[in-house]
Amino acid sequence: MGIREAFFLMKEHSIRHLPIVDENRRLIGIISDRELRRPNWVDEAHDISHVYYLDNSMHVSDVMIRKVHVLHTYDTLRKGVALLLKKGIGAAPVLDKTGDLVGMISAIDLLRALSDMIAEQKGKKGKAAG
Repeated sequence: MGIREAFFLMKEHSIRHLPIVDENRRLIGIISDRELRRPNWVDEAHDISHVYYLDNSMHVSDVMIRKVHVLHTYDTLRKGVALLLKKGIGAAPVLDKTGDLVGMISAIDLLRALSDMIAEQKGKKGKAAG
């Protein structure tokens, strides 16, 4: 897939991270809107006279992150939070026990879970007082 196509796919679905899978649907990388906006190679270029264009001349495999930090369906939310904080990432692919990609978890997802837990605790306190 070209990077322009990936960019518009992410924009269409309002996502900032896109897992990259091979023909067997095995995770081989991840790309974020950050890599699409400013790929790492821009800083490493000796000749900065060229302009980086978001077109399909480059593919996601050219800019994707290959060393992907993952979570598994059996991991706790605490482990998810710890991974995102430790690695400074905004999302991680989630794999099942067989290593198949089943989804993504983002910092926003973890904040929603925290919000739900806080609301649940408030509800329990309100019932106990009543």
